[in-house]
Amino acid sequence: MMIKLYGTPPTRALRAIWLLNELDLPHEIIPIDLGAGEQLTPDFMALNPAAKLPVLVDGAMVVSESAAIQLYLADKYGERFPGGGLIPATAEDRGRMYHWLFFLMTEIEAPLWRIALHNFIYDPEEKSEAEIALAKRDAARMVAVLEQHMQGRDVLVGDALTVADFNAAFTLDWAREEALLDDAPALRAFLDRMYARPRAPVTIAAAFAALEAVAADADGARA
Repeated sequence: MMIKLYGTPPTRALRAIWLLNELDLPHEIIPIDLGAGEQLTPDFMALNPAAKLPVLVDGAMVVSESAAIQLYLADKYGERFPGGGLIPATAEDRGRMYHWLFFLMTEIEAPLWRIALHNFIYDPEEKSEAEIALAKRDAARMVAVLEQHMQGRDVLVGDALTVADFNAAFTLDWAREEALLDDAPALRAFLDRMYARPRAPVTIAAAFAALEAVAADADGARA
C-alpha cells in the first residue's frame, strides 16, 4: 500500500515530506483542514488521539510526531538513500545524532512554537508580547549553541548526512522566518546547502506564499 501522509506545508509535515522525497518513496499527501476542524473528526482521531499533524500511515503502521516519522522512515527505508545511512552505524554516532535531534526539538523548536502560539494561534486575550520576546530570547541562545557546533562542519554528526540534518534544515528555516539566524553565518550556509538539494521540499516562506496565492485566486473567483 502507498504511504499516506496527513498534513501539508508549511507545517511540520515538511520534515516527513523531505525524507519521503530523499528516499524516493511513493506517497500520498492528504490535506487536513485545521480551520474546519478536520483533525477532530472520529476518523482522524483514530489515527492520532492528540489531533495533531503530521501523521504517517505505512500499511498497518501509524506514526505521529514529525521527528519520530523521520526516524521511522530512515530506519525502515534508509538503504534507499544514496550511499546508505541517515542513521549512523555506531552507537557513539547514533548518540550524537540523537543529542542534536532532541536539542533541535526541545531547545529550538519549543520556543519557536511558543512564538507561533502567541502570534497566530491563541485567542487574542491569551496572546502575550512578553512571552514572544522571552521565547525569541530562549531560541536565540540555543541557535548560538548550534552555530558554534557547526563551525568548520558541513553536517551535524560525522561526515555524512543523518536524520538530524534534515530535522535541522526545517527547524532552522523556521528560525530564519523569525530572523533568528542573522548572527549565525554557519547555520545560514548549512541551510542554503540543504535547500539546494534536488529533492528538498519548499521552504516555509514559499509554502505560505503558495497558500496566499490560492486564497487570492479564490477571492478573485468570488468577486
